[in-house]
Amino acid sequence: MKPQTVYDCSILDLVKIENRAGNITPVTGNVNLPFGIKRVFYTYDIPGGESRGAHAHKECHQFIVAAGGSFEIALDDGRNRHTVLLNRPFYGLHIPPGIWAAEQGFSSGSVCLVLASHKYDAQDYIRDYQEYLDYIKLAAKNVNGG
Repeated sequence: MKPQTVYDCSILDLVKIENRAGNITPVTGNVNLPFGIKRVFYTYDIPGGESRGAHAHKECHQFIVAAGGSFEIALDDGRNRHTVLLNRPFYGLHIPPGIWAAEQGFSSGSVCLVLASHKYDAQDYIRDYQEYLDYIKLAAKNVNGG
């Protein structure tokens, strides 16, 4: 696997169908997203200013939407860091595998919606930052034939 960088993460605009009775945004895996959807979950009742996440995935892609409220996602690839603000339900952030991500700065009443390419697998998570740095160094070494 080619090591990913924070620049491989991207904001994806979603269709927003407006109606006086309320808006709707449909999302279809492999159509609106660059992966099929195998799992959907959301976090809520997060105290204002709290942080969540702080992990990377080996195989799983994630698409994260601020379904309500706002929060930031701090992205890290071991060399570069970038922070993205999510605050509208009609766009989200695609995070490919191999990127350390942490959600932070939740506004009161926020809802963080996550669409994932894989079912939950504890072995796919890297939850320790030093372990993450070791993992991406090894991945880069393998790609470069070292």
